[in-house]
Amino acid sequence: MSTIPKYVEGHGLLKGKSVLITAAAGAGIGFSAAKRAAEEGCRALMISDIHPRRLEEAVAALKQETGLNEVYGQLCNVTVEEEVQALVAAAEEQLGGVDVLINNAGLGGQKTVVEMSDEEWHRVLDITLTGTFRMTRAMLPHMQARGAGAIVNNASVLGWRAQKEQAHYAAAKAGVMALTRCSALEAAEHGVRINAVSPSIALHDFLKKASSEELLAQLASREAFGRAAEVWEVANVMMFLASDYSSYMTGEVLSVSSQHA
Repeated sequence: MSTIPKYVEGHGLLKGKSVLITAAAGAGIGFSAAKRAAEEGCRALMISDIHPRRLEEAVAALKQETGLNEVYGQLCNVTVEEEVQALVAAAEEQLGGVDVLINNAGLGGQKTVVEMSDEEWHRVLDITLTGTFRMTRAMLPHMQARGAGAIVNNASVLGWRAQKEQAHYAAAKAGVMALTRCSALEAAEHGVRINAVSPSIALHDFLKKASSEELLAQLASREAFGRAAEVWEVANVMMFLASDYSSYMTGEVLSVSSQHA
């Protein structure tokens, strides 16, 4: 197993930009992306979540850990259109326009197709796929009017690969990939880029609670590095796609994985 690389310092990739990230409270990819955005020099940042206390704590932590004062929090359930519209409106006003949107909200689970209920199927797709669609639909008119902007979606290698008990999640993430590609073509003529990252396994507290140690070890063993990714390693790729360094990329899905099987 390879050693975890040293945390890379920021290089100003998002200097002067404003960033909105969904589902970014907690210890997962969303919070790591928010922290990295601040470290990469964004001028203002808004994060959303469905948990009031966790959101408040995340905003305070981001301010303390990064020194960025312009950090805002907004409650939002991406399955509710009114809350999505309210989030985008608040971000546009408080951030002075949104330059970067990172669609991070998603939900997983483990169930065989035979055992899965309609409710379980619809819930995963509503949050993971339709939530990404709602946020993109609400944000695009603002970015297109300005003739600039970048949207980064969080997909998964399961959108390409198969795994038992993951039919709902894999279908949702494959949908995120397709949404990314199609919406990117529509947005390109307005100067807006839409791309996605596709992580394999990135360890965080929620994943540890939702999955067995045996399964996590098995998934990590498939990686060429023999370990799971750190959440900030996924966030690093998000920052690249959000930055002007990827100015000629749109409709792309970048695999953040070292899988060899």
